[in-house]
Amino acid sequence: MTNSLLNQPAQILTVSSFNRWIQQTLTSAIPLTWVAGEISNLTRAASGHWYFSLKDAQAQVRCVMFRGRNQFIDWQPENGMQVEVRATAGLYEPRGEFQLQVDNLRRAGLGALFEAFERLKRKLELEGLFDSARKRAIPSMPRQIGIITSPQAAALRDVLTTLNRLMPSLPIILYPCQVQGATAPAQIVNALNSAYRRAECDVLIICRGGGSIEDLCAFNDEQVARTVAASPIPIISGVGHETDFTITDFVSDLRAPTPTAAASLACPNRDQLLQSLDLMQARLSRQLRSQISQRQQKLQHLAARLVHPGQRIQTQRSALQQSANRMRLAHQANMQQRIWRQAQLQLRLKRPEMVTYRSQLTQYQNRMQLATQHLLSQRQTQLQHLHNELNHLSPNAVLTRGYAIVSNEHGDIVHNTEQLDINAKLSIHFAQDSVDAQVRRLYSSNRLKK
Repeated sequence: MTNSLLNQPAQILTVSSFNRWIQQTLTSAIPLTWVAGEISNLTRAASGHWYFSLKDAQAQVRCVMFRGRNQFIDWQPENGMQVEVRATAGLYEPRGEFQLQVDNLRRAGLGALFEAFERLKRKLELEGLFDSARKRAIPSMPRQIGIITSPQAAALRDVLTTLNRLMPSLPIILYPCQVQGATAPAQIVNALNSAYRRAECDVLIICRGGGSIEDLCAFNDEQVARTVAASPIPIISGVGHETDFTITDFVSDLRAPTPTAAASLACPNRDQLLQSLDLMQARLSRQLRSQISQRQQKLQHLAARLVHPGQRIQTQRSALQQSANRMRLAHQANMQQRIWRQAQLQLRLKRPEMVTYRSQLTQYQNRMQLATQHLLSQRQTQLQHLHNELNHLSPNAVLTRGYAIVSNEHGDIVHNTEQLDINAKLSIHFAQDSVDAQVRRLYSSNRLKK
């Protein structure tokens, strides 16, 4: 339904169409808005929805908060409470009733506290005070624990009860301060500085029980937050219940959902430690027994192998004597065998056929010597014949008869004058000597060359 319907005079709307048009107009024209007032006529329906009126001195308006939204409210609204609602304007079409559909609900005045909380949170986060890199580990075996809280706080009793149950012998020091009210932030800062100055604890617990945002505002103070962040001692924050968050939670080294949980995180469990010690003692005993058993077995094995030096010498002497006996017997057996073989050979040599073999062998030896001498004489005659022929063909034999060999300066044999020029250098070789010469004249075919 649009505004164009109003510009058509002939158009007649039904009641439902008119209400729907009003609902759409309100929804689009009025954004999500915070409205403050007093609760009256509060009704919690069986469906889980809340119906109430929000009023002030001059007016009131009907409100509805559906179950899907009010289940996130961790407190119970009552008639007469001053509250602030975040809602959209709308119309309940079946009855044509104007109403606010509530998205969020808080006590009056909390808006400013929430805004201050968010501003401080963003500021300190940008400065890096929430970074996990700067947070320190909580010591696993603290020698002494400090508690920063009010002596009258129920949280202190919970923490002391838990610490006494976990480790009764662990010393505890209380740094008293107020945890609620106008002077609480300054007292918390003083208690923290006192703990830092005295430096007698390994870990600090800052805690108080749950409450509203006004009750916990001391732990959202900037000075408290900066003092916690500057702590030289690891700090566990156990402020409020599990759903409560404060600035102190973000700047501390570890946040616990409750004060009791903070005590559990700061203190080791004696029963668990004793149980762990028993288990380690049992495991150590088993390992020792196993090692002793192994060493005993090894000792027995070595003892069985260990022999007295005199006994070992006697054993080796016996072994050496046995080896000497075996060698003597083996030598005697070998000698007997050789003597027997020699006797057999002598017997064979004395047989008649051996005489015949010896005579034949002598004949063969004589014949071989004669044949060798004859063959050697033939080879010497052939060698002398070849030597004579070689000397006959040798140039040196020719030179001994008065001839000479002429060669030029390059070592080439000169056969005729065609190979020579005037002043050419020559070498003339005789049978025993040689001379150098130089061509002065050339003769060819009985004519003188110049």
